[in-house]
Amino acid sequence: MPLDWQLPPGVDRGLWDYLHADDMVAGYDEQMRVSPLAATDVAFCERAFPTPGKLVDLGCGTGRLCVHFAAKGYDCVGVDLSDEMLAKAKENAKNLTPQPPSRRRKGEPDLAPLLLGEGLGRGSASFVKGNLVELTELPAASFDYAACLFSTLGMVRGADNRAKVVANAFRLLKPGGRFVLHVHNRYFGGLGWRRVLGQRWKTLLGNAHAGDITMSQAYGGAPLTLHHFTQREATDLLVAAGFVVREVSAIGDDGRPATGSRAYGWLVQGERRQ
Repeated sequence: MPLDWQLPPGVDRGLWDYLHADDMVAGYDEQMRVSPLAATDVAFCERAFPTPGKLVDLGCGTGRLCVHFAAKGYDCVGVDLSDEMLAKAKENAKNLTPQPPSRRRKGEPDLAPLLLGEGLGRGSASFVKGNLVELTELPAASFDYAACLFSTLGMVRGADNRAKVVANAFRLLKPGGRFVLHVHNRYFGGLGWRRVLGQRWKTLLGNAHAGDITMSQAYGGAPLTLHHFTQREATDLLVAAGFVVREVSAIGDDGRPATGSRAYGWLVQGERRQ
């Protein structure tokens, strides 16, 4: 186990413990299976990524997005920092019918030496260990689509590091490529009125830690801090990286459209125009 000063950029002790909790990984697929939010973000991605192409999932977890789109003919790469998550993702990928490796289109970079997955269905799913803040493992302009779903971006510590993650998504996409980001709402009523009021004051005063909400972990380990966003903060991140925002959808914790304090978070679609 690394010491605190040895942790990767954007990672604190709480996130490290979370990513390496065996109990969390073991139950993650079932948690996603019954989550209406997980179903909603996949449906949003299906609209944003309408035709088969190359897709990178930033913070892939156990591979749910990659496996879903590989079965639909997409060539998918999942990136995660957790060895435990990646091992489970590879196991999930092997549950689909393997076929020969996907075809590399003329002029596209050959990622084969980096990838650890299996050929699936009509497409493919492969997995890379990497830190989303740095993400030097993958070449620029090599994907048609990118996604960073659920609370992944909020787990990254520090505003500068979160901006680097979004900038990396932009870098990885080809011109015309699309990016889907899913973030949580710092003013969601389910957080409790005291917490929401505190967040409003911190935001109004320009506190550097506005949006950071720390909670104990269900799986033990150090407390986990999750950054919650305003809608403007999320869209400004995309614009600052160079994206044009195409769509913003506010959703409740039931996965349905919501407004105001009933919005659990937002799904945002951006496009790289150049």
